[in-house]
Amino acid sequence: MQDTVATRPQVRNGQYLSFRLGSDDYAVDILRVQEIRGWEKVRTLPDSEDYVKGVLDLRGTIVPIIDLRVRFGNASPEYSATTVVIVMSVQTADGGTQLVGAVVDAVSDVLDIDGTQLKPPPQIGGTVGRRYLNGMVSLPRGMVILLNLDKLFDPAELGGLQDLVGE
Repeated sequence: MQDTVATRPQVRNGQYLSFRLGSDDYAVDILRVQEIRGWEKVRTLPDSEDYVKGVLDLRGTIVPIIDLRVRFGNASPEYSATTVVIVMSVQTADGGTQLVGAVVDAVSDVLDIDGTQLKPPPQIGGTVGRRYLNGMVSLPRGMVILLNLDKLFDPAELGGLQDLVGE
């Protein structure tokens, strides 16, 4: 597939928080990140998907916690000293926002990314569906995958995040 302006994903220039899931590097728009917390046990919920670890109370706001490692196919991730929860703001179907926590293996660093560096994800392969990706960028340290948070945490895909937190 030829990379043209029409096929290139639309991503703003700016800073992205990078993190690791297994041996892969991912990144999200840093303006969507609310907080980074060390891993701690959360309140589990009955009848939820394996990747839904539960909820936590973040200063009065109930935040669903999704283990991205499990969501992306790692059935038995380890929880170590570097495991963290990245609390992020996502858009809801009604145009509002909701906080969601994502469990990752480790936070790496903040990247300055120029939107013109971004390449569309390949048509085949990978454990992460293309619809969850904004694209990929090659950096000296290797390939980094930029996630589309609103699609990744879409309540319709996750069985309704609002249902998890009782809203």
